[in-house]
Amino acid sequence: MNILMTGGTGLIGSAFIHKYQNTHQFTVTTRNKEGARKKLGDNVTLLSSVDEIADIGQFDAIINLQGEGIADKRWSDSRKQALKDSRWQVTEKLAAMINKAEKPPKAFLSGSAIGYYGPRDAEPVNEDHVAEHKDFAVTLCQGWERRALAAEEATRVVLLRTGVVLAKGEGALAKMLPPYKFGLGGPLGEGNQMMSWIQLDDMIRAIEYLLEHDNLSGPVNMTAPGPVTNEAFSRTLASVMNKPHFIRVPAFVLKLGLGEMSSMLLEGQAVVPDKLRNHGFQFEYPTVREAFKVSV
Repeated sequence: MNILMTGGTGLIGSAFIHKYQNTHQFTVTTRNKEGARKKLGDNVTLLSSVDEIADIGQFDAIINLQGEGIADKRWSDSRKQALKDSRWQVTEKLAAMINKAEKPPKAFLSGSAIGYYGPRDAEPVNEDHVAEHKDFAVTLCQGWERRALAAEEATRVVLLRTGVVLAKGEGALAKMLPPYKFGLGGPLGEGNQMMSWIQLDDMIRAIEYLLEHDNLSGPVNMTAPGPVTNEAFSRTLASVMNKPHFIRVPAFVLKLGLGEMSSMLLEGQAVVPDKLRNHGFQFEYPTVREAFKVSV
């Protein structure tokens, strides 16, 4: 396939390109072409923005992963707006381009996150559920998805509701590891909040699966089938690293340090990938222990 990708230098996008560079042709939008070239190699076409594309119909599919890191900075009002703009604007623009195309791409895979479901207890959440309580993450994801779905009459739209991506040396796990390396790891708050995650290789294999199967559309939970409590997640990580597990980080410390963003760590959802499983996708890393063994 000839694929247009936004967010191609990020964790998921770059891993997908490296795995499937001999299967697909890639065009990637980036603000830093020199850095992107070093990271992605010479076989990728680089554009400064989607505005450089005269005819989006030249692409067979679009994978839209663009967006500033949601946990990179404290959520001030200006930061919240930047998080919205970095996701919503490009998605809205791509949907408009698809709708105007004489021959639109066959698929539009657009990023989202499990934050769409809002804070939950331990009850499994599949693609049919909606948020019961509205917070910033819910608003962010709903706006993101609504803009992508504006193209659903012109092409197949898939919404990638992604959990915590576990990858070796990168992403969320890399930020978690330092205290565990010093034997200071432990659960956050009460530890009973649910964590929904996916190992990086399963994530990119699932994206390829969605490209290949044109009978899949709408929201798809990009999570492993084994969500766990934060306590179990933390204890398993310490066990795989052969480290102690006894330091608990109180909720008030996280709230003082991170403000509203602490909700991402203290609240969760038990998101399950019903659509992927029901359509026959096989996870290589269905349990968090198996995922940690290849990611730590």
